[in-house]
Amino acid sequence: MLKSVIAILAVFAGAAGAQEKSFDLHAPDALTQTGILKHLLPRFSLKTGIRITVTEGATQARFGADGVPVFSRGDEVWHFSKTDGPHTDAFLDWLLSDVGKGTIEQFRPAEGAVFSADVTAQVQATVASLSGDAKLGEKLSLAQCGRCHVINETNRMNAIGSSPSFALMRSFPDWQERFETFFLLRPHPAFTQVAEVTDPFPDHLPSPIAPIEVTLEEIEAITAYVGSIAPADLGAPIQVQ
Repeated sequence: MLKSVIAILAVFAGAAGAQEKSFDLHAPDALTQTGILKHLLPRFSLKTGIRITVTEGATQARFGADGVPVFSRGDEVWHFSKTDGPHTDAFLDWLLSDVGKGTIEQFRPAEGAVFSADVTAQVQATVASLSGDAKLGEKLSLAQCGRCHVINETNRMNAIGSSPSFALMRSFPDWQERFETFFLLRPHPAFTQVAEVTDPFPDHLPSPIAPIEVTLEEIEAITAYVGSIAPADLGAPIQVQ
């Protein structure tokens, strides 16, 4: 009897685990009607076991004008934005991988231009459009962020080893979004105040360290500085034998 109960519980546990490997995705009708999602999503799910449901109002992930540029069609570039999580992260990684790019470019719509996974020009244009003061951004980065992150050679020996360097984060495909919204990403909300944006710390939850206090203009300057530095050279991908 006990073995039967355990077996039943195991089945339900497995079903629950399978259900958790999923997320909702929003996509505009203009993209959905091309048919590319019916091409991409089943192939990603087959490879990873992660199910994606396209639905209106989804908040976990979406295709649109904001986020990381992932593919284009003609002059239109489609971006992918998401909440943090292993399944949405896996989908973005797949879209940016050689396999994902190949899958994108294999799709042939019933009519109109084909899709391209080469969005290099769009990324360069985004960096070029940064309007902040990069020189000021370097000073602010060292003063505000240098206690944890390696900004450049100036503070290489004074940062926390477990915190990613600015050069490493500059290599991330969504680096600009990360820096522009860093105060929303853990652990920063616990000790960061953005003038006229964030609420004051609650009296019973003061900042655990000397707080970072910045303005939106200063965040623009920091982002402009990061855009001016070279991404870390991570070398060729590791080949699994």
